[in-house]
Amino acid sequence: MLSSALAGFVASAVLIIAIGAQNAFVLRQGLRREHVLPVVLTCALSDLALISAGIAGLGAVLTAQPALITAIRWAGAAFLIGYAVLAARRALRPQAALDPAAQAPATLRATLLTCLALTYLNPHVYLDTVLLLGSVAQQHASRWAFGLGAAAASLSWFVALGLGARRLAPLLARPAAWRVLDGSIALVMAGLGVTLIVQA
Repeated sequence: MLSSALAGFVASAVLIIAIGAQNAFVLRQGLRREHVLPVVLTCALSDLALISAGIAGLGAVLTAQPALITAIRWAGAAFLIGYAVLAARRALRPQAALDPAAQAPATLRATLLTCLALTYLNPHVYLDTVLLLGSVAQQHASRWAFGLGAAAASLSWFVALGLGARRLAPLLARPAAWRVLDGSIALVMAGLGVTLIVQA
């Protein structure tokens, strides 16, 4: 049981510790110190739900419904490219507007809706959590222990990313640094969106 949980932790960590739409969003929220805990919990609970669904067999259902995956892919591409445009606009604004302290804080509702969209409109999250982790879990005698290990890795990562981002705040004290960050986020989001369109 312990070995299954450890295997789940490692497998999940390998998949989620990469720059992507969700991670970039959590990092930015952590740097802005804005609704960090709700965002971290939303991401971690979403992964828990998706991993559990994969272990329970949702992967087979999704595989049998390619039209659903295609619809999610197009919706995700549109959302990611739209978010990329917003990030690019932030990067191109005058320096004072790039200072996180000078920006009006987003509401909790708007922040969580964005977080949910970045999570559930991204087809890769289904490939990673539902299909891949779900299928690997089936190979373990204690598949639910594997799932708990995978969920623990997800929670650990998002807590470290969201709360640990504060340590980077001194490096991003200058508006120019935020310009680079938002420009990088715009490129990542646009790249992911274009990738989804090409794969459609």
